[in-house]
Amino acid sequence: VSPDVPKQSQWCHMAYWEHRERVGRLYPVYHTSVSVFYDLPQGTGFCLGQLSLHDNHQPCSTDHPRFRTVQRTRAKIGYGILLSKEPDGVWAYNRSQHPIFVNSPTLDVPGSRSLVVRKVMSGYSIRVFDWERSSMLRSLQHADPIELLEGPYDPNSVRISFAKGWGPCYSRQFITSCPCWLEILLNTHT
Repeated sequence: VSPDVPKQSQWCHMAYWEHRERVGRLYPVYHTSVSVFYDLPQGTGFCLGQLSLHDNHQPCSTDHPRFRTVQRTRAKIGYGILLSKEPDGVWAYNRSQHPIFVNSPTLDVPGSRSLVVRKVMSGYSIRVFDWERSSMLRSLQHADPIELLEGPYDPNSVRISFAKGWGPCYSRQFITSCPCWLEILLNTHT
């Protein structure tokens, strides 16, 4: 690479999780859009089917109910999602045949004590992160940090679960109970 060409920085990193276990390394995203899919050899992007829980941790028995749940959910990811960085925020396009479920600080109602998880059906999209709203929330955070920082809080993180929802309206109260999910860690300084 020529020293005259500026190095392109990543606008986010993605982590893939199965329940409470992160699988594989953080995946840096440099291009304005990236596909996240299960196992489509013709695809380019973040292929979840090539990741193995065994890379990070002790092997899990294939007879274990949790393993079977993960395998069934992985099979539903299919074409997965297209994540796109746009001028107004970050958009997720659901290309799977099953719904995705999304939580983001910019989707939550400020000051609300309940978690907002949006269900996005196959073929639909949602702005998972709003740059302007994020700036507003950061300024509110400086004004009254105690109210907004109740519990762990990452103002630049988006969580997306495949096929299974979580939160107050679901039997799974926490995303760590979902078989397959993504954590998108945004770099808001790019």
